[in-house]
Amino acid sequence: MGLVPSKWRGTCQDETKNAVTCNRKLIGARFFNKGYAAYAGPLNSSFNSARDHEGHGSHTLSTAGGSLVYGASVFGYGNGTAKGGSPGARVAAYKVCWPQVNNGGCFDADIMAAFDAAIHDGVDVLSVSVGGDAGDYFADAIAIGSFHAVKRGIVVVSSAGNDGPKDASVSNVSPWMITVGASTIDREFANYVALGNRKHLKGMSLSTEGLPSNKFYPVISSVDAKAANASARDAILCKPGTLNPKKVKGKILVCLRGENARVDKGQQAALAGAVGFILANDMRSGNELLADPHVLPASHVNFSDGAAVFNYINSTKNPMAYLTRVRTQLGIKPAPFMASFSSKGPNTITPEILKPDITAPGVNIIAAYSESIGPTDQTFDKRRIPFNAQSGTSMSCPHISGIVGLLKTLHPDWSPAAIKSAIMTSARTRDDNMDPMLNSSNLKATPFSYGAGHVRPNRAMDPGLVYDSTVNDYLNFLCAIGYNEAQLQIFSQKPYKCPKSFSLTDFNYPSITVPNLSGSVTISRTVKNVGTPGTYTALVKAPPGISVVVKPNKLEFRENGEEKSFYLTLKAKGRRVAEDYVFGRLTWSDGQHHVRSPIVVKA
Repeated sequence: MGLVPSKWRGTCQDETKNAVTCNRKLIGARFFNKGYAAYAGPLNSSFNSARDHEGHGSHTLSTAGGSLVYGASVFGYGNGTAKGGSPGARVAAYKVCWPQVNNGGCFDADIMAAFDAAIHDGVDVLSVSVGGDAGDYFADAIAIGSFHAVKRGIVVVSSAGNDGPKDASVSNVSPWMITVGASTIDREFANYVALGNRKHLKGMSLSTEGLPSNKFYPVISSVDAKAANASARDAILCKPGTLNPKKVKGKILVCLRGENARVDKGQQAALAGAVGFILANDMRSGNELLADPHVLPASHVNFSDGAAVFNYINSTKNPMAYLTRVRTQLGIKPAPFMASFSSKGPNTITPEILKPDITAPGVNIIAAYSESIGPTDQTFDKRRIPFNAQSGTSMSCPHISGIVGLLKTLHPDWSPAAIKSAIMTSARTRDDNMDPMLNSSNLKATPFSYGAGHVRPNRAMDPGLVYDSTVNDYLNFLCAIGYNEAQLQIFSQKPYKCPKSFSLTDFNYPSITVPNLSGSVTISRTVKNVGTPGTYTALVKAPPGISVVVKPNKLEFRENGEEKSFYLTLKAKGRRVAEDYVFGRLTWSDGQHHVRSPIVVKA
């Protein structure tokens, strides 16, 4: 790579013997631990480093901006060329998370200090794969830090959280950030569970070991193999100390997903002497399968197939099973579908803002990994690999960050809001079967799961129109939700006079949400032409029980940068309107561009 840009003011900060050194790719690495130390107590010198000792930072940063690496794989699975979203980008790491003490590892003081340093250093994109419960913006370190970044033209991308499929679980909900959910890709690391009743069940794994071929083994439920002093509830989850090795040895053990780590369940099976391990989804996890690098032959099966395994075990005196070796499979259908862990809306802080904004690949993602820890991220795992597969909205977030890097290069004059709009309005809500995207229970997903839809990077390059916003628009948003002068100064840094009238319904967001429709409401939006001259026509798919009228329903643009406003009037039809949220869509089209906005209404 060429010389580091002259605007860069960052550094590689390290006070340990095994110091992190900068180069022309990694141009910054800083650590922030004063907030952590104030809580955890005095730290030894090993904490004074940005080095990644658990893999999360390496994985997310390489996903966003890693260079091309040929022959990357996880134990030979998924072999190919690894590449970040912006492979030509310079990258910097800001370490804010540390080993947990009383459930605390990432402290607000350290997060805000990292935002401050990143702004000073001259970053263009901030990829924030961290978050907590949603809270008021004036008390949210990520919301405050990201506001100051956006104020300086830096795009901030954040994770929606991993608390799904529970409703209203989404975090990082401030409107100036891009909030990202997680969905699957069309690649799987699959193997099969063969039962003695001749049923074959498809599962997922990254186990390096396989069972000897053509030999079936006794299979036992972990409840039937529980230790004398263990409860059935703990044993079914294969928690440490709940298994009787005499009952497990030489058998394939079946455990239920939930509470303790999936890879830890496999470790407990191995410690008890199992030859193999079947992880069965609980009802909450549905059809979501995750490929984990288990320490013994293993297969992760969905809820209905797991029920079939338990039913088979209970139906015969001598249940037998076999696990095939793992194979990489491509072209999987349907894909994408929403991960069950991906946090969902509605937004609990400001219901008028739809969150998440977008979904991106976040399941079984291969990226760089720290060789300071084993691939299971558990102390018992002595294996070391340079690439690993991980799942979470932490993995989907940097996919969007990498795309943002490309868009900033292509359109350096676009604001953070324009980039967000381009990504949202060009997204799709159908899978590779051209059917509506599903959730992990095979039900139709909604904008509360995927926001505007699944990202389409190439379409975002040329969106046609964008919904733009300025820093003052964001301050007016805070005025509209009732922030006083003192609260506003946390964001504005100087006194800001609120407008006499500003409604949340008129905040120029690329999605349209009305959480309490009573009678009718009229909403205004403004779009900016970022393409060629043309005439756009409004196409509406109205939410069930809601009428939607757009005025004007045609917008003519004669030049690039021209702005036009329009109004939507939403009205509940009669008394038979559903009391829950309903969903629709507004599309502006000139025949070449299709600028889509989800409509979300609760009457």
